[in-house]
Amino acid sequence: MSGHSKWSTIKRKKGATDAKKGIEFTRLSKDITIAAREFGGDPDINPSLRLCIKKAKNSNMPIANIERAIKKGTGELPGIVYEDYLYEGYGIGGVAILIEILTDNKNRTLPEIRNIMTKYGGNLGESGCVSWMFSKKGIISVAINEINEDQVLDILDLEIEDLSNEDDYYEIITKPDKFGDISNILERKNISIEGKISLVSNSTIKISEEIAEKNIKLITIIEDHEDVQNVYSNFEIE
Repeated sequence: MSGHSKWSTIKRKKGATDAKKGIEFTRLSKDITIAAREFGGDPDINPSLRLCIKKAKNSNMPIANIERAIKKGTGELPGIVYEDYLYEGYGIGGVAILIEILTDNKNRTLPEIRNIMTKYGGNLGESGCVSWMFSKKGIISVAINEINEDQVLDILDLEIEDLSNEDDYYEIITKPDKFGDISNILERKNISIEGKISLVSNSTIKISEEIAEKNIKLITIIEDHEDVQNVYSNFEIE
């Protein structure tokens, strides 16, 4: 899983503060709505929703917005119908780029993403061209100052696939169906976590720092699009 960890570290260093607040709230609302739609509106029994709410609160998203997003997901409120799409393509140097989209208008979103890719050196490909390079996993992050060595050893006893130390946090990789159980165990130990079920690259390609910077610029611009939920890639710097 080192490939994912390398890319995760690059994205963290790039900084989450790049996004404008309005776009950030839109994404957070969509995350909450989807989590509530898929697993129910009760955060006590829906760890994915609980962590989405926690992330929203940490970003100072108003409680009213959070509650409205949950009710949209459970069908208690009428709202825009969002559809999920997966766009696949390549960045500079042949790196894979996988883009998760949540939009109410595919006919608007697709050409906008295509234009971004073309303008900054990438290109969209056919369905299936790079998605086979990624697998769905549960990803849980724990700040190093939140956990002691004994608790780290306890985590290793859980049914996890990988545990890595990434600068100031530990990253835990689980099977998707174990994500909820392991999240609940850690939270019961009063360990503050962040996490979600996401995609992880199965392997990486090495590229120069110069090419990496161009890809980071491309991915940053894609991420700034309000319909983009996540962007995944498979490179590490030589």
